Amino acid sequence: FGLAASYTDSSDDEVSPREKQQTNSKGSSNFCVKNIKQAEFGRREIEIAEQDMSALISLRKRAQGEKPLAGAKIVGCTHITAQTAVSGCLFGGLGWDINRALPSPANSKDAPVLSGVAVFAWKGESEDDFWWCIDRCVNVDGWQANMILDDGGDLTHWVYKKYPSVFKKIRGIVEESVTGVHRLYQLSKAGKLCVPAMNVNDSVTKQKFDNLYCCRESILDGLKRTTDVMFGGKQVVVCGYGEVGKGCCAALKALGAIVYVTEIDPICALQACMDGFRVVKLSEVIRQVDVVITCTGNKNVVTREHLDRMKNSCIVCNMGHSNTEIDVTSLRTPELTWERVRSQVDHVIWPDGKRVVLLAEGRLLNLSCSTVPTFVLSITATTQALALIELYNAPEGRYKQDVYLLPKKMDEYVASLHLPSFDAHLTELTDDQAKYLGLNKNGPFKPNYY
Repeated sequence: FGLAASYTDSSDDEVSPREKQQTNSKGSSNFCVKNIKQAEFGRREIEIAEQDMSALISLRKRAQGEKPLAGAKIVGCTHITAQTAVSGCLFGGLGWDINRALPSPANSKDAPVLSGVAVFAWKGESEDDFWWCIDRCVNVDGWQANMILDDGGDLTHWVYKKYPSVFKKIRGIVEESVTGVHRLYQLSKAGKLCVPAMNVNDSVTKQKFDNLYCCRESILDGLKRTTDVMFGGKQVVVCGYGEVGKGCCAALKALGAIVYVTEIDPICALQACMDGFRVVKLSEVIRQVDVVITCTGNKNVVTREHLDRMKNSCIVCNMGHSNTEIDVTSLRTPELTWERVRSQVDHVIWPDGKRVVLLAEGRLLNLSCSTVPTFVLSITATTQALALIELYNAPEGRYKQDVYLLPKKMDEYVASLHLPSFDAHLTELTDDQAKYLGLNKNGPFKPNYY
């Protein structure tokens, strides 16, 4: 990244983690992180996260005797945080062989180091580092993954591209992102999906909670930490009114921002209108807005043409997918100057002196510049765990080479595990009420399409 751009500050010339020789307390060097000496700090971070992830701990206790993931060898590509470290501990408690796991995109945190899991990730990875980390987790002598846990589809893509023979032993793929799920459906439609896959993103306990409630809080957190912006009266355009966009818009509106929405889907656009937002094309408002936020899962949503037309000091950030939504590559040109303001904040300066404030170089704002609410990640991690258990233990023939939603009963189980945190007491149907509704008293209560 950034070879064509000129920076006014000196770049960090630290030795790449790939060049360092590090060993952990057990003498293993089978990992690659920025600084293994932060392991104790990481452990304390994990302990803090565990306090708001009681449902995961409860699931681990309930399933510990059965070891439903005994023999599972999971390779994963997800964000490395204290919260994902807690979920890694959960999988280990369920019997997972944790010899290999979890490379991460460039927005990983530095600190968490999970004992027993081979982690290849550090904050500030380049694109080349990212793919190197994935390769180190897939291409391992004497160890063969039999499950894939993916977030964005990059790991699945890499295996298809470089190591297709690995799929002979893979029992299933669990995918948790909009973009990754879209890629799986494309493979399935083309007849190229050679193992069953579980679409976790569209499970209720992922979409309604992680995508909506998480982003409703973390969008403000990320923007405040990086820019100290005041939202009252600011004009903001949110690109995409899916669950992520809905969460962002709700938070910004509550603080007095004037919010515009862009949409391709007439249903989502109508929802935005009914929620009180003006639906526009980005080109119609790009000259006047103070903040641009992408939440689409697509690529090149904000183009160089848009960036050229933005007003001075406009803040641009991504809450959607990877680093593709904002065309950052188009800004890596000699006529533009890049000025590093602080960590994850760059001024991109045009020849006439106009500055655009770019956050996290177009990567995910809430994972690069802030933290994600622990409780919401507990919900997602529990859903992932049940999806892994379901695919790994499914009898031969139950799942074909296609993409499946998590059974609704499991979604409801995930939710029920989290209710004790609120001292919430569920009402139980009487036999007569259950008969009237045509439901089992114990669920599932919603149809599969909900």
